[in-house]
Amino acid sequence: MNLGEKLKKSRNALSRKLAVVFGQGVDENTLEFAEEILLASDLGWELTELVLEQFRKEYKLNSDSNWKTILVTILEELLPEHEPWVPAAKPAVTMVVGVNGAGKTTTIARLSQSIAAGGESVLMGCADTYRAAASEQLALWGQRLNIPVHTSVEGTDPGAVTFDVIRRAQTKKFDHVIIDTAGRLPTQKGLMDELSKVYRVAGKAMEGAPHRVLLVLDGTVGQNALPQAQQFMKFIPVTDLVVTKLDGTAKGGSVFAMARELNLPIRYIGVGEGADDMVTFDGRAFVEAIVGGNG
Repeated sequence: MNLGEKLKKSRNALSRKLAVVFGQGVDENTLEFAEEILLASDLGWELTELVLEQFRKEYKLNSDSNWKTILVTILEELLPEHEPWVPAAKPAVTMVVGVNGAGKTTTIARLSQSIAAGGESVLMGCADTYRAAASEQLALWGQRLNIPVHTSVEGTDPGAVTFDVIRRAQTKKFDHVIIDTAGRLPTQKGLMDELSKVYRVAGKAMEGAPHRVLLVLDGTVGQNALPQAQQFMKFIPVTDLVVTKLDGTAKGGSVFAMARELNLPIRYIGVGEGADDMVTFDGRAFVEAIVGGNG
């Protein structure tokens, strides 16, 4: 997969426009134009000011400084390498949360496919009991991928489903269980309280569960996802992030703001509609795709 092609909209919005601006020489007017480009790429005010400050410093010291090298250095520092997640128990329980339409169910299917391809068994569970279509959607993915799915009738208590799916995974000796939850806005306190209950019930079904909580964020909304994430983190201990739909937006710069503000590892990104278009996040590769090389 060519990540640069998948993130072409963000690369065009950032790197190509900066190349044109800096090609005219460097002065305060140049930096004003650069500021507009950085903000339009959704880096946010704080990070944009940090980048501009470094531009001013480097070009003052050396008029032959390369804007791309400066930007790559700053952005790579914002995306430090994280140790791979290693399950500490079997079944390893992953709970997936996020707002409506962020791509939770598709993320679960793709993650399950990746796990199965690696030779481990996985059970998908649907604790989204408000929408009949939720169970149907996950069941269809299960049929397509030949991966078992645990569902229940519409209206069943989500905590009860969570308890049952974990116990089934234990009994049947699955390596992994991944639980889908209902999409909800973080302003819906009743639903957020319910999400906290689902989290607690997982721990009653199996000590230490869930072993990770993936928060799925829609990349097309850019930094507007930040307050959503912060609210989710108030109700449950989110451990990792997934940023979806990055192929369809010019706001890829928001990933850097997310990493800076939320201080959580970005584990996966979604870059297309294909089954293989959810990839393990690599900070250096992401910067390379959006900014380009150091030359």
